[in-house]
Amino acid sequence: MTTEALFRDDAYLKETEATVIAVGDAGIELDRTVFYPRGGGQPGDTGVLVRADGSELAIIDTRKGESLEAIVHVPAADAALPAIGERVTVRLDWARRYAHMRIHTCLHVLSCVVTAPVTGGNIAADKGRLDFDIDMSLLDADRITAGVNALIERAVDTETVWITDAELDAQPELVKTMSVQPPRGAGRVRLLRIEGIDLQPCGGTHVRNIGEIGRVKVLRIRSEGKRNKRVEIGFDDA
Repeated sequence: MTTEALFRDDAYLKETEATVIAVGDAGIELDRTVFYPRGGGQPGDTGVLVRADGSELAIIDTRKGESLEAIVHVPAADAALPAIGERVTVRLDWARRYAHMRIHTCLHVLSCVVTAPVTGGNIAADKGRLDFDIDMSLLDADRITAGVNALIERAVDTETVWITDAELDAQPELVKTMSVQPPRGAGRVRLLRIEGIDLQPCGGTHVRNIGEIGRVKVLRIRSEGKRNKRVEIGFDDA
């Protein structure tokens, strides 16, 4: 089944009307959705499906389906499932998603301050982290915090651009992540551009302007192995 991924064109859509196209053990598939499926270190979205009678079906996770364009909405245990063909309103837990958008975009900025191959990453609602293949002695929390905030203060717009698989093959330097490769097979690859700061493949959701991230700080730096030095960064509530 194919789900139209509305978040790819507008990450700020909070809800949409949709039709149920499949129901199975894995969850519910819709013809369109604003829910981002877990991937690339970003958690799957949560929220509710509102049925015609006004009742709400809680969605506790969103995942990629078996086919390339399938998105599965995972319902709460023992939930009364909708029927195929049923119309529902798909409503995001927007506060959680927007926090993910701010953190995810922040990690792109972080990767421009710590210039080393990225070996892993993860996103939560209050913090995120990147793992780098770099010597521990080159990582200083105060310097990284200052560098990331200086870029955020420039308040540069973000932009989604697309290139072909062949164009990406000709520019391998665009891929910073060693652990996760951009999805291929559809003939084109989605990039996030922060003009003058960053350009790299990414399928996640991001803020329109990096100024929306707000002030951040490095929470801790630690070694996770010979080629993995972890930098954890979060919102600065001070």
